[in-house]
Amino acid sequence: MQVTFTKEALEQISPKLEENKNKVLKLKYDTEGCGCVMSGVTSLWLVDEQDADDIKIETNEIPLFVERTKMVFLDEELTVSFNKTANCFMLKSPSQILNPRMSLLVK
Repeated sequence: MQVTFTKEALEQISPKLEENKNKVLKLKYDTEGCGCVMSGVTSLWLVDEQDADDIKIETNEIPLFVERTKMVFLDEELTVSFNKTANCFMLKSPSQILNPRMSLLVK
């Protein structure tokens, strides 16, 4: 899996990483409250540490972790961009938009 962060996304994420130096960035496939594991929602989380099931993903800039068991719901090539008008991130692949309004949460 390869994740590319756009320049605009990096401009939004970098200050949060600076403010939270002891945290790691995780692409979370959150299924809580969705009723089914197939109905998860992706978001970016800044967490204290990676979980035992997390693996490091290759990116163009920032270290990123993903739960190994949730990788099946993600595409092989992903791009994280930032929409200034909507003030949110977007997760997309060459074939689909996985989340047009993705948030960055500090946990």
